[in-house]
Amino acid sequence: ISDTNLHVYFQGLCYPLVFVLLGSSAKILHFFSMVSFPGTVWTQNILSLIFHEGHRNGTENIDLMDRIPWLEYNTKHMDYSAFPSPRLFATHLPLICLRLVFFFFLQVIYVTRNPKDVLVSYFHFSKIMVTLEKVSDFNIFMERFLAGKVLASSWLDHVTGWHSHAEDFNILFLTYEEMKKDLRSAVLKICNFVGKTLSEKEVESVVRQATFENMRKDPRANYENLSEFLREKKPGYFLRKGTTGDWKNMMTVAQSERVDEVLKEKMKNLPIKFIWDINEM
Repeated sequence: ISDTNLHVYFQGLCYPLVFVLLGSSAKILHFFSMVSFPGTVWTQNILSLIFHEGHRNGTENIDLMDRIPWLEYNTKHMDYSAFPSPRLFATHLPLICLRLVFFFFLQVIYVTRNPKDVLVSYFHFSKIMVTLEKVSDFNIFMERFLAGKVLASSWLDHVTGWHSHAEDFNILFLTYEEMKKDLRSAVLKICNFVGKTLSEKEVESVVRQATFENMRKDPRANYENLSEFLREKKPGYFLRKGTTGDWKNMMTVAQSERVDEVLKEKMKNLPIKFIWDINEM
């Protein structure tokens, strides 16, 4: 799936090779995890702002991936068990990959976004990531996405897998669209869920710095220091538009109908009201 052979298929799912090699052997106890299909950095940044005063007030210049690293991409070979509690992590992994370590999760935040915007965002994202195959034809990429032949595999299986265990684990479900509509409410929900009490001034600081516009200006949030092992060093933002309904600027009517044909009927069983256009918000 990748020009650099950094991903492999195992039991029908596409995994980062680094995760397959490391497995779940790291002794990781008592942590929060931020989970989603690709499209996670926004909430990752919000969590960092909530938990780290030095991030909020600008007294510490620490990369986001060092504060909240990826479970499946430990490229700096950090000892996760040495992290102070609570340990914060991000991941794109589906639930099936984490069954062996899920007993150690205390709390999980899962963010869902409408699949058409995910598809378009993923297509553009693949153009700047060294570890992802570049597919110039959007229609070919769309069919691979719908078939689950992309990193993180099937979007529908990923979302369904986590939502089907809503009652089994301590999970806060959010949607990208509700975060866009009312970021302050989303920040307060997260604070309440993780048990962090912030002053009104601190909450306002988190909300201000976590707007998509401000994140794009922040080298830490925008992953500007990401290793060349993962990202091409060329002009362009890691964070692109961060809007709702941008799929309409990319997809033809036929392509939109194709996504509906594959996903919409199955999506009816999900307890999510998807927002497809910014005018619906």
